[in-house]
Amino acid sequence: MSFSTEPVVSVKDTTVYQKQNIVLSEVYFEISKGEFIYLIGRTGSGKSSLLKTLYADLPLYSGDIAVAGFQLFNIRKKDVPFLRRKIGIVFQDFQLLMDRNIAENLVFTMRATGWTDSAKIKQRLSEVLLKVGLGAAGNKMPHQLSGGEQQRVVIARALINEPAILFADEPTGNLDPQVADEIMELFIQINRSGTAVLMATHNHNFLQKYPARILKCEHGHVLDSTIQEFDYKNIY
Repeated sequence: MSFSTEPVVSVKDTTVYQKQNIVLSEVYFEISKGEFIYLIGRTGSGKSSLLKTLYADLPLYSGDIAVAGFQLFNIRKKDVPFLRRKIGIVFQDFQLLMDRNIAENLVFTMRATGWTDSAKIKQRLSEVLLKVGLGAAGNKMPHQLSGGEQQRVVIARALINEPAILFADEPTGNLDPQVADEIMELFIQINRSGTAVLMATHNHNFLQKYPARILKCEHGHVLDSTIQEFDYKNIY
């Protein structure tokens, strides 16, 4: 199989655990390069646990998962940072460092993921802030930004290393509807530029306005809209 057709995510016969509890079993799906996929399901259905397993925040005990070329079964701790350089993670609660400005937040991440050349750091910092519409925000503190602007910073941070895929866990959950739509439009733009996106969401308006493939966590399994039909509106 050539590199161009290799899925960016491959999940085979996987069991997802939260602590010692099985939350999902017999999970199979693939995500192709540049694909956009929604991840839906009721609260507690396993969406966050699945995402955390995909970016190696939760260990994989059973099954086979490959993400951006990394095998996650028994992945060594020292290899997890290298996996994280190939993916982007967007959290609902921002997780910005409140004691430093936006540029310093992003530079901290860049240094932590291996960037050393100051000129290249400055250039990439400018590129990602422009991409999310915050070209003039580098010197501002997080508390000086609105919730939508802070989420744009989080997206910029996730884009720093030109990831193969973005994992987004309820990225608009704390935003009002208009701002949520603006953030969704940004994800669509990023996806159209070639980055795959797996987005957990409770916003069924997105699914209608921006139709795409859907994975649904339900009764301990993951359903795939390309294989079976289900009610995507029943996601709460």
